[in-house]
Amino acid sequence: MNRPLFLTALLALGVVACSRQEAPPPAAPAAEAPPAATNPSGAAPAPAAVPPQSEIEQARGAQESADGAANEKLESSDASLERMAALPPDAQLPAGRWKAGVNYDPLVPGQPTSVEPGKVEVLEIMWLGCPHCYALEPYIRAWLKTKPAYVEFSRVPVIWGPVHRAHARLFYTLKALGRPDLIEKAFDAIQQQHNPLVASSDAESLQIEQAWAAQNGVSAADFTGTYNSLAVSAELGRAEELTQRYRVQSVPLIIVNGKYTTDVGKAASPTNLIQLLNDLAASEHRH
Repeated sequence: MNRPLFLTALLALGVVACSRQEAPPPAAPAAEAPPAATNPSGAAPAPAAVPPQSEIEQARGAQESADGAANEKLESSDASLERMAALPPDAQLPAGRWKAGVNYDPLVPGQPTSVEPGKVEVLEIMWLGCPHCYALEPYIRAWLKTKPAYVEFSRVPVIWGPVHRAHARLFYTLKALGRPDLIEKAFDAIQQQHNPLVASSDAESLQIEQAWAAQNGVSAADFTGTYNSLAVSAELGRAEELTQRYRVQSVPLIIVNGKYTTDVGKAASPTNLIQLLNDLAASEHRH
């Protein structure tokens, strides 16, 4: 088997290994036609070419799931949440459009965040190899241009297994190099160009990712030094700890201020998800 075919097959195996049920093909319209504008409330409208029904269909299968072994590890981890339960009524959003346990899940106890007082942390747990994360990306990018100043947003790569770890190390290496543009380009390469940027061993994954980075203006020495740095290793440790602490069983997953989790399926569409996270963040900021 030649190398391109081998790598493509390897990534496909990674997708199968972290799914409990067959995932539908990625929703191409969201990626091909990202939203061009947002309204003053910060909610990103769906691309004009995507009818509402398509968005709902996308939401029904918009998660990549962990396999049984990963779930068992998450459930047994000492870092997992003590319990998940409904918050008291006065700690929930006002009755109306969003319902606790339906559109979002309150986390009890709430988890510590890494933002300053007065700020609200919003995390997206994602994976560069996840087509559902890629379909959501245009909405996230549009929202970042209009989100409230009090919201501190960051992406955290999920770590379920070797393929996810290799992509997470690439993510944090590019971040440490100050090349967020290449994170977006890596996302495109994996999802659009079918270049998985991963191999059957850590050493070969490094070679493949190093060569790809060199093609995009990063020297081999800079990439390798950062790839193997203590700072990147520390980020990987934090990503794995968050994967376990929040019992991440599917991605993309949105976590608001360590108190709420939600996703495209619960919100019923990417557009609704953006509106929901704005409302959850605003509620947290008022407290």
